[in-house]
Amino acid sequence: MAPPLAAPRFHAALPRGLLLRPRKPLPTWRRAARPDDQDLYVDDDIGDGFSFSGGKYAEAEGPSKSDEWFAQGRMVKAHALYGNKEKAKDPFFGLTMGSGSQSSGDVFNWFCVEAGSSSNPTVLLIHGFPSQAYSYRNVLPVLSDKYRSIAFDWLGFGFSDKPQPKYGFDYTLDEYTSALESLIDAVAPDKLSIVVQGYFAPIVVKYAKEHQDKLNHLILVNPPITDKHAKLPSTLACFSNFLLGEVFSQDPLRASDKALTSSGPYMMKEEDATVYRRPYLVSGASGFALNAITRAMGKDLKAYIESMRSILASDSWNTKTTICWGLRDRWLTYDGVEDFCDGLKHNVLQLPMAGHHAQEDRGEELGNILKRILRG
Repeated sequence: MAPPLAAPRFHAALPRGLLLRPRKPLPTWRRAARPDDQDLYVDDDIGDGFSFSGGKYAEAEGPSKSDEWFAQGRMVKAHALYGNKEKAKDPFFGLTMGSGSQSSGDVFNWFCVEAGSSSNPTVLLIHGFPSQAYSYRNVLPVLSDKYRSIAFDWLGFGFSDKPQPKYGFDYTLDEYTSALESLIDAVAPDKLSIVVQGYFAPIVVKYAKEHQDKLNHLILVNPPITDKHAKLPSTLACFSNFLLGEVFSQDPLRASDKALTSSGPYMMKEEDATVYRRPYLVSGASGFALNAITRAMGKDLKAYIESMRSILASDSWNTKTTICWGLRDRWLTYDGVEDFCDGLKHNVLQLPMAGHHAQEDRGEELGNILKRILRG
């Protein structure tokens, strides 16, 4: 068993010269090639006064699992910023925030990891809330022999841009739908299949409604699809609480470890935990984004689920659709899922040993199931 983490220490926003630093410097991230073959460097000096220190990751020396994962990917530019592009300021003291909370330019950077030949059919793997593309690390190699598989980090997650809310992106569900369209146009201009897990499924279905001619197959993994799923579990809802939500969303253990392990049987290895914690350890940007996304989910999730149900049950819906369900999901009950699919053309496949984040619990198993579905 990994040794317990040291208690995280929250730093109030202080002038740059007074920021507290970890006892040992965090490892410098490797570079990721951009589409134009230029190099985008992720600066390790991006603390903005809201980051945590302490814990095993802060003590790490040399390349980490996070560095290795980052080295496998590239940055893709997609979706233009709105507004006047002014520098983001923290919501408490009005100080200009670090580069991690700033937009990287006029168009956002999305972190993408790709496996398989570009001549193969494309499959887009979309992570849930809150998670990262890293959750598909065991699915990508399974699909790579037959498919060009792409996993990406949503804006606000992982290594993708995390602009401060109100400074180019507000993390609403409507904005995510529009942003997804921009990203897909950039990475998969031709036909593709989409796999989406968890609470981002209604956003993907809304996109798919207007682009059925582009889709070969849509696979939903533990999506919120019944009326009982319209309310976020307390593990996630706490990030939108008044005042405490801002604090909770800055805690890497609560925002990553607990959010993943409380949703199913997944037992997180320490080396994997370092990847999920990394964004919260180096900058407050991930926490501010998490707080904003949770608020948006609390406000609009019910309406999006109702819309998704209507779309999937519509006579005009012609896309091949499969629902995969990890039966050990502690957040979303399976009750009502089969009832909804009865009479529709959608297949339902069960994963008895998987929880909400099925790609984490049973990555290789899910990968093989996806291959069988996509061949059908």
